[in-house]
Amino acid sequence: MEEKKKIVFSAIKPSGDITLGNYLGAIKNWIGLQDEYECYYCIADLHAITVKQVPAQLRKRVLEILAIYIASGLDYRKSTLFVQSHVPAHSEASWILTCSANMGELSRMTQYKDKTSKLKENSSISAGLFNYPVLMAADILIYQADFVPVGVDQKQHVELSRDIAQRFNSAYSETFVLPDSKISESAAKIMDLTDPSKKMSKSDDNENSYILVLDPPDVIRRKISRAVTDSVGVVNYTDDQPGVKNLINIVCAIKGIRPEEVVASFEGRGYKEFKEYVAEVIVEELEPIQKKANELLTDKTQLEEIYTEGAMKANRIALKTLRKMQKKVGLLPAVLKYL
Repeated sequence: MEEKKKIVFSAIKPSGDITLGNYLGAIKNWIGLQDEYECYYCIADLHAITVKQVPAQLRKRVLEILAIYIASGLDYRKSTLFVQSHVPAHSEASWILTCSANMGELSRMTQYKDKTSKLKENSSISAGLFNYPVLMAADILIYQADFVPVGVDQKQHVELSRDIAQRFNSAYSETFVLPDSKISESAAKIMDLTDPSKKMSKSDDNENSYILVLDPPDVIRRKISRAVTDSVGVVNYTDDQPGVKNLINIVCAIKGIRPEEVVASFEGRGYKEFKEYVAEVIVEELEPIQKKANELLTDKTQLEEIYTEGAMKANRIALKTLRKMQKKVGLLPAVLKYL
């Protein structure tokens, strides 16, 4: 008898275009999990609307992310690829779990504190921003996920999901698998090109601080040529040279080599030559992805078929968990055809 595969869930929020950091830190890592695990990879559009979005741009980004998923190597025949809002169980489970969460733990979430510290008035802070960690917990728990591949900065959200699941299980009997973070040592943390003290982010106002997966080669070369280095002038892998270290990390994440190999190959050579090399490594990695993604984006029908099939499968699995939750908290079972 074949052993049942463990379940993996992860998602990317379409609040901006996909960066090289998203690709190397998340998507490239997800690809290697497809054969070993039952994988659910979604596009978290409900999370994106915690801040106001331009509707047409949000819809466009959702399709672009799906195309990048597939072009990067996520196989919709192996993994379930879907759009979060196409599975209503995410929202309903989130409300039930909100009633098992408490305001204290939500207010202590690092990302909530970071984002609200930038807002001058409490009246401008949406309740969605406060509650979105519970929606994230629902995302994970309704698929009974065993593992969630995340970066270190997202580990707190998985821990909150475990806490909420344990609380629900204690109150209503065993319902959820307790998920664990899956932090890959090979998953790269790519930093801002103009300020390597912070993570590369699609929300940065300075377009030179990040590389987008769909950036044309000439744009990639220009952005890398403007990347911050230092006055040392020697290619070294050290915290004292964070800009150079970040560029080396990019190369290592793409080529699967060690930093020492990059340093050795540039002994006695300057930053100009090094940056040209980094740019070509990125261009070579992204060009086939860009070509495939752009082909997919010209055939919206195929993308629609893929996300529809993914949503159908995700709905079947998510509804099983949602029904258990509804029954255990005392809600009457709905007699509806879609159930």
